Amino acid sequence: MNLEALTLLELNQLLKDLPAEIRRREAAERKAVVAEMRSLAAARGFDYDALIGGVEVLAPARKPLKPVAIKYRHPQDAALTWTGRGRKPLWVVQWVASGKTLEALAI
Repeated sequence: MNLEALTLLELNQLLKDLPAEIRRREAAERKAVVAEMRSLAAARGFDYDALIGGVEVLAPARKPLKPVAIKYRHPQDAALTWTGRGRKPLWVVQWVASGKTLEALAI
């Protein structure tokens, strides 16, 4: 398709029509894949619905990570905190650069 040959009006219409066409084609492709899977399962002597319903999870889901405790807090602005992990925030760098100690920020 030569997009340069289209007018601005045609391009805008194309942009508006694309999402619906993509959804329609994805649905059609999904149906085709399911049909292929059903025929493969039947050819191997399995019931497709039993196979899909009995799928086991190969890897256990990760447990949600617990938040890390805050170790440092700015004395004038309590909203500025740092866990002590990763890169030092700018306010910590400025604090230390001004000659003050990191221990003064410890909670």
